[in-house]
Amino acid sequence: MERVVIIGGTGNISTSISRLLVEKGYDVTCFNRGVTKLEQLPDCVHTLVGDRWDRPAFEKVMQEQKFDYAIDMLCFDEQDALSDIRAFRGVKQLIYTSTTCVFGVDYDYLPVDEDHEKRPFTVYGKNKSIAEDVFLKAYKEEGFPITVLRPSSTYGNQSGMVGNVGETNLWIDRIRKGKPVMLCGSGNNVHQLLHVDDAALGYVGALGKSHCIGQCYNLVGKGCFTWRDYYKTAMKVLGKEAPMVCVPLDALEALGYEGRGFTTDIFGYNTIYSHEKVYRDIPEFRPKVSLEDGMRGVIAFADAHGTVPNCEDYPLDDKVCAYMQNIVSLKD
Repeated sequence: MERVVIIGGTGNISTSISRLLVEKGYDVTCFNRGVTKLEQLPDCVHTLVGDRWDRPAFEKVMQEQKFDYAIDMLCFDEQDALSDIRAFRGVKQLIYTSTTCVFGVDYDYLPVDEDHEKRPFTVYGKNKSIAEDVFLKAYKEEGFPITVLRPSSTYGNQSGMVGNVGETNLWIDRIRKGKPVMLCGSGNNVHQLLHVDDAALGYVGALGKSHCIGQCYNLVGKGCFTWRDYYKTAMKVLGKEAPMVCVPLDALEALGYEGRGFTTDIFGYNTIYSHEKVYRDIPEFRPKVSLEDGMRGVIAFADAHGTVPNCEDYPLDDKVCAYMQNIVSLKD
């Protein structure tokens, strides 16, 4: 039985990866700080408790364990990547979790493929891009067996459902109460979301494929949606209707709206990435979870675990919506 270690292993994507690895017959170990409960993981998953950022200790343990494969969900920057190279000398393959944020949002063409120039502008995107470069340099110079996966936005029970503007899951309560939900700009910007169970298909499918070594892949499915259609799907799932209010990005900034981070960095732009390379090289990666079905399951989980915020605790959302509705009424 081949042994796989997941650095992390209890997060949004890695929980699904762990379950699928077990299903496929791998011996799975999660290396983490032992803080997050593991009730969503199969009992046969092993745990090594340690600190990934105590690099000498981390590297020593990984070398002693002699895993066949490694999947790093936590590597964030250049020093983490260099540590991984030391820790995983001798493995058959290391899968590094990067991000489509390495491309930034200043695109030459859409959909963005793996050959597009990288232009990250956030700290997260810049650090992930530098780590990619470290790994690929090690591959070219010494044959280090790296595969880079770049998920776009993923969602699942642990992450909840993002909104085009505002806090995760907050829009759920607003729709239920008939309050307006905010759209950035016209609401016709397009985006891609991937359910974590579908993301796991890409990770597990890449293991053991020699043609994936030294390659980068956009981990996205076919198609995309507009944020306007996203909320229409949500209203169908929730069985409630609510108005949608368009808010320019510069207005959010001028009003000091604190929940605009993802909107400023990603959701306020057209973000479409090509699926062709990953579909060609990893045929097991064929996303199956529709947005409607995925949304239904995640909302049910959020309700059961009390992670849908009370929108009354976020009065600025009402103020921004009222401000924009007043502007529209004046124009009329």
